[in-house]
Amino acid sequence: MLKGMFVAPDPGRLRLRAAVRAVLGIGAAVAACGLAGYSLAAAVTGGLAALLALFTVTDTTVRGQALTTLLLPAVGLPVLAVAAELHDRPVARDLALLAVVGLGVYARRWGPRGHALGVFAFMAFFSTQFLHTVPGQLPELYAAVALSLLMSSAVRFGLWCYERRLPAPVVPVPPIGRGLARTTTRQAVQATAGAAVALMVGQLLSEQRWYWAVGATWWMFVNTASRGETLVRGFRRVLGTLIGLAVGVVAVVPLQGAPLPSAVLLVVSVFGIFYTAAVSYTWMMLAVTVLAGSLYGLLGVLDPALLALRLLETGVGALGGMLAVLLVLPVTTHTTTHAWIAHALRRVHACTEEATARIAGSATADPAAHVAELEALLGRVRLSLAPLVHPLSPLRARKARARQVLALLDTCADEVRGLASVAADPEASHEHRLAAACRRVEAAVEALTEPAYGDAEAAVPRGAPGTPVQEPALPTVPALAHLHRLEGALAALSAPVRSSPRAPLVRV
Repeated sequence: MLKGMFVAPDPGRLRLRAAVRAVLGIGAAVAACGLAGYSLAAAVTGGLAALLALFTVTDTTVRGQALTTLLLPAVGLPVLAVAAELHDRPVARDLALLAVVGLGVYARRWGPRGHALGVFAFMAFFSTQFLHTVPGQLPELYAAVALSLLMSSAVRFGLWCYERRLPAPVVPVPPIGRGLARTTTRQAVQATAGAAVALMVGQLLSEQRWYWAVGATWWMFVNTASRGETLVRGFRRVLGTLIGLAVGVVAVVPLQGAPLPSAVLLVVSVFGIFYTAAVSYTWMMLAVTVLAGSLYGLLGVLDPALLALRLLETGVGALGGMLAVLLVLPVTTHTTTHAWIAHALRRVHACTEEATARIAGSATADPAAHVAELEALLGRVRLSLAPLVHPLSPLRARKARARQVLALLDTCADEVRGLASVAADPEASHEHRLAAACRRVEAAVEALTEPAYGDAEAAVPRGAPGTPVQEPALPTVPALAHLHRLEGALAALSAPVRSSPRAPLVRV
């Protein structure tokens, strides 16, 4: 965890840029609210809106990001009004919150924009509970949100829009099902059920701070797609909260809400949220917990008992989410991972086909785009397999299987990159055996991506297409050497991929 925080690579310093820009954007939003004479509650609401706009809006193009940011108030402000109007009607308020949870998760089927709008809607409801918002405050809160989004957007799209000079990121498209076979549908049901449990138990612990339990359940389902991912996220949320509360007792409680040092701690927390989010959810939760404690200090309600209650509510929320993913329409880690692996293997074949065509003289063939998509898909495979390779995972056989799959997929990616590099060389000569090798790669990929399980050896039978070529790869033909090693990696994948996840791992 420490390694992930301090020595994780930051290509192009993108995490650093995002964190610094977030501090500037949110700082500008809060400062503008202060200069406009808004109350502390309005400034907090505006600052949260700016934070969410900078954190959750992740469209692949700058234009798409701007459009999504523009749509945030259209979703968030009506939810803010409903939550405020129902403040004194607990039953109706609770039902409305559960509806927002379900719809917010369901909206993720529409990609990054649906995800951002769903998160913004939920956090609008959450913030009214945090600040005890009443209808009379709505005009000021609306103005604060609009002003804050304007200021943060001026920083993001005007002052420092570094994305304009970067290539558009490749976002892997998840496997699509219908009805309850669709992951977003299942997760919407799971999140609603988990939030209901968290809400009921959370209210037994505290009639005032129950919303922390629901919030913990909600965030377990953000950027997760399987049972294993959600369970690991719940564990990391509790761990990050626990560490953050320990930091809060030492660094936040003694401040007693003093404005200047609390503001400094808020800046550090915002930076920490953005800088650590991509590499460590635990560290991000630490920063979020310190941020929340600092806000409670400014509001004059912070004490050690409140911090302890926060930990209990977070545990309740995590438990509710865990029960939901285990018992309600579970999406198994294996099902999700197998779908991502199949996507990645199809990209391997597409890269191979394009590279071979390029070497053969095609002027239009270009493997570069497929290589970029393959890298994104492998990142998603690693995320999906993370629960199985987690140090605390008790499933030793499945952990070994997952590590083998990751190693072999990395080998496939290395050989594909090497093949693409050869194809980019105008001096590369065509070899008649390349077409045959490419057909064997295609057959191996087809065997590996069939939906049904089969015998590991039957998946790639001896002497059939997909078996590594027996002739040695000649050093004078680099492309053939890459294809030879790629075939070997694909053949080795048959055991961990094609056999049942509960069967003993067959070493090949």
